[in-house]
Amino acid sequence: MMTEFGSFVGEVSRLSRSSTIINEENVYQEANEDIRPFLDKMVETLILPGSGVNGLENIEELYRHAMNGKACLLLPEHYSNMDLSLVTYLLEKAGGKGEEISQSIIAIAGMKLSEDNPVVSAFASAYSRIVICPSRSLQSLDAEKDRAEILRVNAINRSAMKAVIRAKYKGHLILIFPSGTRYRPGDPSTKRGVREIDSYIRSFDYMCLASINGQVLHIRPGNMMDDEVSNDKVRVSFSPVIPCGEFRDRIRSDAEARGIPDGDAKKQFVADAIMEELEKMHVLNEEKRQNS
Repeated sequence: MMTEFGSFVGEVSRLSRSSTIINEENVYQEANEDIRPFLDKMVETLILPGSGVNGLENIEELYRHAMNGKACLLLPEHYSNMDLSLVTYLLEKAGGKGEEISQSIIAIAGMKLSEDNPVVSAFASAYSRIVICPSRSLQSLDAEKDRAEILRVNAINRSAMKAVIRAKYKGHLILIFPSGTRYRPGDPSTKRGVREIDSYIRSFDYMCLASINGQVLHIRPGNMMDDEVSNDKVRVSFSPVIPCGEFRDRIRSDAEARGIPDGDAKKQFVADAIMEELEKMHVLNEEKRQNS
């Protein structure tokens, strides 16, 4: 990515106001509107004719619920650090309420985007986000050796949840990647949902799922700036609106019928159900993309 868009790095870094150290006071990061045009230009350069949105009417319905004071989730697939840019840019170009919807999105973002690389942090600051420490990162910490870090990230996550509560009834769509990480081919664990998704679904009213077919940024060894870009036709497809309570009750009843106990196992069952629905969407929409 540095090769193709290296000229953007200096200007984006200069414009960045993003903090590279996250604490409980700065988990909510307001979008830097001066940086977003650089990401939009990257998407515009990389997508091919035929790129766009399927199911605009579905995401518009979700947005109407949000504007009526309901808590609304957007759960997309996750293949690269350009996914949020693809979703927002293609919505803006889709017509209808697409531009309003794009501007309403607040993403839940892992600390890695803010703390690992100042250039990545600068680009990420183009979008409003609430920063958390994902469970996968917490699992790598040692209870004794990393006690101070565990206390820090727990405080960050508590503050992040309060920020979500403040935002979710104010006309925003809260975007969460339910896998919690980018999918890496050959590693199916990266396409498994994180169990925290169950808690989000429990505390929201409505949701849409989104498949992302076509990729313009591919994970490569090294840091995130080493990822490789390519041109592709990208289609973002939004599911019909799903009442969160009805979905969760149905999946948990299925889990109970299968003898899956309450607790983490049942939460994981709900997260897995979300990922299964996304996979079905992806397969169906990939066939449509290839044939269009």
